[in-house]
Amino acid sequence: MKRIAPLLVITAASLWGIDGIILRPALYSLPVPLVVLIESGIVAIILSPIFFRKFAEIKTLTRKDWLSFIGVGLLGGAIGTMAITKALFYVNFVNLSVVILIQKLQPVFALGLAALLLKERLPKIFFLWAGLAITGAYFMTFGLTLPNFSTGDKTIIAAALSLVAAISFGSSTVLSKLALKNAGFELGTYLRFLISAAIMLIIASTFGDVTKIGEVSATQWGVFLLIAFTTGGAAIFLYYFGLKKISASVATICELAFPLTAVVLDYIVRGTVLTFIQWLGVAILIFSIIKVSGITFSNEQARSN
Repeated sequence: MKRIAPLLVITAASLWGIDGIILRPALYSLPVPLVVLIESGIVAIILSPIFFRKFAEIKTLTRKDWLSFIGVGLLGGAIGTMAITKALFYVNFVNLSVVILIQKLQPVFALGLAALLLKERLPKIFFLWAGLAITGAYFMTFGLTLPNFSTGDKTIIAAALSLVAAISFGSSTVLSKLALKNAGFELGTYLRFLISAAIMLIIASTFGDVTKIGEVSATQWGVFLLIAFTTGGAAIFLYYFGLKKISASVATICELAFPLTAVVLDYIVRGTVLTFIQWLGVAILIFSIIKVSGITFSNEQARSN
């Protein structure tokens, strides 16, 4: 299972890439708080039977566990999701380079917090492969050129929102690992969406976006349901199942599959042609993630011996 766990995190991150390129553009006309509220609320309702099945487990959660889940719901489920969605809306899903670039900073925040809060200690070789993965991700997106920030005010705003998302998701990865210490992945997934939905209900109500729920078209409701069963609820299910078995530090590197999937899909869907250097970056990123996953398995074997 420990050998498969990184693959589950990679699969979840890949699904998030599909969400950003294929599904979320259909929701462009809706207010961002309403989008996040509906997608969180649908998953929370679908998973509500877990509340009764895991009620005994819920009663054993400590104050520290609940604070961790609230942090995950606030940072990952609410702030991070709103920020990345708004960033994609700002660039109209066309100029993705800035959004994806800032997302590559997520491991920096996650690795720092993992060392601070979880006391995770990794071999030096880990940081070599982690750095190579981030370098490969950069080449994959930009080749040998520098990112273009001179495309207007919206790009600068998108960059700022992407930075907020990177910090939020990086923090959420570490807090999720902390929250799952005394909770199973099923309960963890349910609480993540339940708390996110509650927070988003407050935010959406404050901005008056709840009243605009009537503007959601039948097609958009279909997209919301598709997200719930694939890139939303199902992806977090896989992610938490894998995160239970690996460190937060390794998980955040595996999450670089998100920008990898986004860039490849951008090529497939929009015909954005990748250069040789970009494809080389793809190869470096994939190879580095595989090596990082191998470090996790080797460490677990060493501890078991």
